Amino acid sequence: MDHQTVSQLLARVRQQSPLVHNITNNVVTNFTANGLLALGASPVMAYAQEEVAEMARMAGALVLNIGTLDAEKVTAMIIAGKAANDAGVPVIFDPVGAGATAYRTEAASRIMSEVQVDVLRGNAAEVANVAGKHGNIKGVDAGESMESPIELAKEAAAKWKTTAVITGETDVIASSDSLFLVRNGHPMLTKVTGTGCLFSAVIGAFCAVEQQAGKAAASAAAVYGVAAEAAMTISGEEGPGSFQVEFLNQLAKVGAESISAFVNIETFN
Repeated sequence: MDHQTVSQLLARVRQQSPLVHNITNNVVTNFTANGLLALGASPVMAYAQEEVAEMARMAGALVLNIGTLDAEKVTAMIIAGKAANDAGVPVIFDPVGAGATAYRTEAASRIMSEVQVDVLRGNAAEVANVAGKHGNIKGVDAGESMESPIELAKEAAAKWKTTAVITGETDVIASSDSLFLVRNGHPMLTKVTGTGCLFSAVIGAFCAVEQQAGKAAASAAAVYGVAAEAAMTISGEEGPGSFQVEFLNQLAKVGAESISAFVNIETFN
């Protein structure tokens, strides 16, 4: 996949401003909404069981995130997910901290079993636990992974008939018929709470305008990574607070020129 495809999909997001319905965690709600707005999408955060099905059906994408989960929220996610499936709305699932506790792991498994997830996005340990393998989790952060991210992504994609996205120094995007390796981004992303969660929402925005989930997720990863690199260049060594603000700025500014110059995607079919 070339940089022109990435630029075209980003332009489509900005032209269509798709509604991205987020049922996400309490820590990242504001950052997620601001990030989607900066990119050019339209965020909505609706959690009540009484309205999530209606909201999911009218959305361009549904993003589910179990960072701060409880029984009512998990039920709302499943209601919304089934409504999205019925309406042909893509579903992105971020299994934050899967493997940290039995309840969290069980909730992730239940969502994957009851909802057809188009994109599963997590770090290596989270995806490993969703795939039924062992991955070390520290709180809700990744520890060491025992398996190659590429093989792990392929196995998770095959097990759940989905597109699996594993984030790390290289982002791995695997589906039944394609594999993308995206080498963009900066380690400072790991110093700001919610950057992984926002990335899942950004994947939702791209999936709303592109039916091929692998292509959408790889393009989202490239745009996200290029924006992070630009933010770090500008904010320098000022620290994560300055980086966070500048990252939002760069999500709004990233365009065809920077994508052409800096996107690093390797594609395998």
